[in-house]
Amino acid sequence: MDLDLTGIILLCVTGFIAGSINTIAGGGSNLTLPALMVLGLPADIANATNRVSILLQGVVGVRGFDKHNSLDRPAIVPILIPTMVGGLIGALGAALLPNLYLKPLLLGTIVVMALLILLKPNVIAPPPGTEVLSPKTNRRAWWGLFAAGVYGGFVQAGVGFILLAALAGGLRYDLLRANALKMACALAFTVVSLIVFIIFDQVMWVPGLVLAVGSMTGAHLAVKVAVKASPNSIKWFLFLMTLCAVFAGFYF
Repeated sequence: MDLDLTGIILLCVTGFIAGSINTIAGGGSNLTLPALMVLGLPADIANATNRVSILLQGVVGVRGFDKHNSLDRPAIVPILIPTMVGGLIGALGAALLPNLYLKPLLLGTIVVMALLILLKPNVIAPPPGTEVLSPKTNRRAWWGLFAAGVYGGFVQAGVGFILLAALAGGLRYDLLRANALKMACALAFTVVSLIVFIIFDQVMWVPGLVLAVGSMTGAHLAVKVAVKASPNSIKWFLFLMTLCAVFAGFYF
C-alpha cells in the first residue's frame, strides 16, 4: 500500500482525534477503522493495522497518567490478568472467524453505556470517597474485564466503554483513575492481539505507524486535559462520546 500526502494527512488527523477520545472516553476506533478502509484496506487488515496505533497511544497515555500520579500501580496485575486472557481469545477469534455480529454488539454496548450515564450516573461515576474494590473479590468485575478483553482483542472499537463500566461501575474507581487503568488494560491486551495479528500476517506497518503519530500526540495532550478536568466534566464528555460512537456505528 502506497500512501500519498492526502492519505498521510487523513491518518494523522484521524489518529489525533481518536487518540484524544480514547484517552478520556472511548470509541476512537470508530474513526480510525473507516479511515483505514477508505484508503483501501480490507476490514480484517484494517482491524489488525489499527492495533499499532492503539499500542503506541496506550504507551503514551499510561506514562502520562502515571506521571501525574493517577495510575493505581498495585491494582495493575490483578486487573490485567483477565483482560489479557480475554484479549488473546478475542484476537484469535478475529484472525480466524468472519466479523458477523460486531456491529450489533458494538452499538448495544455503547447504547447501554449512554443510558447508564444518563439515568444512573453514580454507577459509572461513583461519588468521591467511595471504597475501591478488587477484581479478586468482585467476580462480576473480573468477568467484565475478561469480556472487555475478548471484545477488545476481537475488534477494539468501543472497548473503552466496556472497560470503564468494569473499572468505574464494577470496581468503583473515579473516572480519572478508571481512565488511567483503562489505558493500561487496552495496552496489555493490544500487545497480545497485535502479536496474534502479526503471526497471521494481517498488519500493514506503514499506515499503522502514520496513524500512530497522530494518536500518540492526541493521547499526550488528552492526559493533560483529563488530570485537570472535574469528574463531572469527564462524565459528560464520556456521555457525548457515546452518542457520537452510536452515530458512527450506524453510519459506518
